Amino acid sequence: MLSYKIKEIIKEALLEDMNNGDITTDNLVDENSRTKAEIKVKEDGVIAGVDIAKEVFKYLDKNISFEKKRADGDKVTKDTVIATLEGSTRAILSAERTALNILQRLSGIATKTSIFVEKVNGYNCRVVDTRKTTPGLRMLEKYAVRVGGGHNHRFNLSDSVMIKDNHIKAAGGIEEAVNIIKAKIPHTIKVEVEVEDLNQLNEALKSGADIIMLDNMECEDMKKAVSINKGRAILEASGNIELDTIERVAQTGVDIISSGGLTHSVKALDISLNIVY
Repeated sequence: MLSYKIKEIIKEALLEDMNNGDITTDNLVDENSRTKAEIKVKEDGVIAGVDIAKEVFKYLDKNISFEKKRADGDKVTKDTVIATLEGSTRAILSAERTALNILQRLSGIATKTSIFVEKVNGYNCRVVDTRKTTPGLRMLEKYAVRVGGGHNHRFNLSDSVMIKDNHIKAAGGIEEAVNIIKAKIPHTIKVEVEVEDLNQLNEALKSGADIIMLDNMECEDMKKAVSINKGRAILEASGNIELDTIERVAQTGVDIISSGGLTHSVKALDISLNIVY
């Protein structure tokens, strides 16, 4: 990840939490006070964001000592200490919530992604995220998906072409939309088309789409789509992909399974910071 972008995110998060200082800590704790603390997980999961949490503390005091006990991608159990830190009490207390918010959210995403990936282990498909991320945190959340063993879809609207249902309506049809877009974009950019049924699939194949998203299709239709496609385009399954359905989707033979649920409705992993002395 880009270090300057991480610092920018941390700065904005700290400003949001303490735009005019920490009125409690600044008036309660002596500026020369030093303390040692530990960061501990309170439930099983996959850790993501340890180094980012470290940078949150160091943003307030570069002299804070931060020792990682676990690294991103590690599977941990309840009560595991993932880091210890020592330094300015004021800086530790003021940075605590911002650091934990990031660490908990990213670890929650990594944990959920790892469970999804494990469900399709052995199938020849990738689990990928979507653009359904928290505004301002997309870089971090997509990183957490990778930590959990998943892959990233396009990062933003500038990355690649995705012709969705409303684009198709605006252009007058799938073939028309693909022809218009291919005449205007560089040859290095792939074109993805969203389809809702097998008739649209055939239209997308005829148009020369590189990737075809099977949107909210039943598994039987996905199997037929794989048979019709014959490897010509990359097939992506999307729409209400959950833990209890993802394996059935993988069994259809699609290449990609995308799920917005990896990021938009994830439960944060329960993690706490406790002062040791």
